[in-house]
Amino acid sequence: MDDVLRVIPLGGLGEVGKNMTVFEIAGETIVVDAGLAFPRDEHLGVDLVLPDFGYLRDRTIRAVVLTHAHEDHVGGLPYLMREARVTEIWGTKLTLGLVSSKLDEHGLLRAAEQREADPEAPPVQVGPFRLEFVRMAHSVPDAIGICIETAAGRVFHTGDWKLDHTPIDGLRTDVGKLADLGNRGVDLFLGDSTNAERPGFTQSERLVGEAFRQIIPGKPGRVLISSFASNIHRMQQAIDIAGEVGRTVTVVGRSMRKNLNIARNLGYVQAPDHLLARPAALEEIPPHEQLILCTGSQGEPMSALTRIAYNDHPAVRVERGDTVIISARPVPGNELRVHDAINRLTRAGAEVLHEENAPVHVSGHARSEELRTLLGLVRPKAVMPIHGEFRMLAAHARLAQDAGVPASSIVIAENGDVVELSRDGVRIADRVEAGLTFVDGLGVGDISDVALRDRRHLSEDGVLIVVTTLSNGTVTPPEVIARGFAETEELLTAMRDEAYDIVRDLLADDIREIKLLQEHIHDGVGQLVYDRTRRRPMILPVVVEV
Repeated sequence: MDDVLRVIPLGGLGEVGKNMTVFEIAGETIVVDAGLAFPRDEHLGVDLVLPDFGYLRDRTIRAVVLTHAHEDHVGGLPYLMREARVTEIWGTKLTLGLVSSKLDEHGLLRAAEQREADPEAPPVQVGPFRLEFVRMAHSVPDAIGICIETAAGRVFHTGDWKLDHTPIDGLRTDVGKLADLGNRGVDLFLGDSTNAERPGFTQSERLVGEAFRQIIPGKPGRVLISSFASNIHRMQQAIDIAGEVGRTVTVVGRSMRKNLNIARNLGYVQAPDHLLARPAALEEIPPHEQLILCTGSQGEPMSALTRIAYNDHPAVRVERGDTVIISARPVPGNELRVHDAINRLTRAGAEVLHEENAPVHVSGHARSEELRTLLGLVRPKAVMPIHGEFRMLAAHARLAQDAGVPASSIVIAENGDVVELSRDGVRIADRVEAGLTFVDGLGVGDISDVALRDRRHLSEDGVLIVVTTLSNGTVTPPEVIARGFAETEELLTAMRDEAYDIVRDLLADDIREIKLLQEHIHDGVGQLVYDRTRRRPMILPVVVEV
């Protein structure tokens, strides 16, 4: 229908990460953001988690519009482009710069036309969608909100944002344009809910630089600062202070080096060459003259900071007198890994400063009073909270109701819900499939629940391999191989004897089918082990005929 807009979130609702929303009208489709999430502990062996692109598979997407360059908004784009045909990619200058590098790695750089989204330019027409971009302050430069105007009404998608009256680049959230949108009328508001539960206002990014300026000059050893690789403003502040106090800056971590180079080339970071040194040069620089920027603020297993914490990095080590600043808040689910890295670094003698004990991090997301301010500026007829766990969405909904939005016009949706906007209002009208897609090495979407269950099983109870050889209708005593299972010689002997007796009894009954032999060995040995240990290791019977 030409006068009904379908809004379909495929990620980002009921969770933090993999943000992605589909907009459909008059047979045309655009997508706002295509993010990823990082695996939780139960996703054993999984590298990345993506939205389920099944709904869009083999379709033509008129445009993917990117609000900013964080991985939870752009990291899934190459994988989406393998599943669906994307005609155009819209993003600001820095966002496109960082995304182009990612697409180039996947061999997709020329698969879609890249168009710059300029918040200072007039609106653009993309099929039946009229797009207008609004500058929003966030923790990465060049973030935007998107006004989407269609025959069904006007929608405003905030992207990630905060007010920040003193941003590093001087580019504030454009409250004048937001007020103008409110005067024109917004039929549906899709708003970032990450900090909706937190009272007050989010502090300015500039406060982190002031904390660095207080902390760094007095430190006797090397200083390491770990943050998200896309936090360009934080890197700029650290580089500025290094220049002031006579420290040389070394960037450790592939993604951070790449992002810094792109930002320098595009003019978003000012970093004189004489201030920068490669990691290999650290041996020649006294520790008190080093400032190291590194990835790993989320405790990722192979990240630079984790390798440094475990004394496994080829170029960087920490020792007594050094200071490590973790300038990020752990994403929900990463807390234990971050705490482990902090403990390791502290054991090595470093002083570790983080959000809990020093003002070294501020959020990039608006708190409740800022959300109230934005709702007051935009005055939407209907509100759909996005980007957050369910409790965050509910808190945002309460703020909307306080702002005068009727409860019947507040939609708390889930991934896969089809929200329809028409001249009659907004409602949840249908549902599509919206699960998870796992990336494991080079494989995408090929990890079943069974594989994850098996990995969990192996991690908890280990594996037993029972090898039995048949020769001329007789059986030789089986061999038992244990991995990750706390066995004793007595138990191993009992397992061998049990498997031997099972196979001999089956052969005596003229049961020789391999699968039946394996099934009986599995059940018999498994029962013996459970009776003796109350453990259920994975048991793999192998029957070999010679």
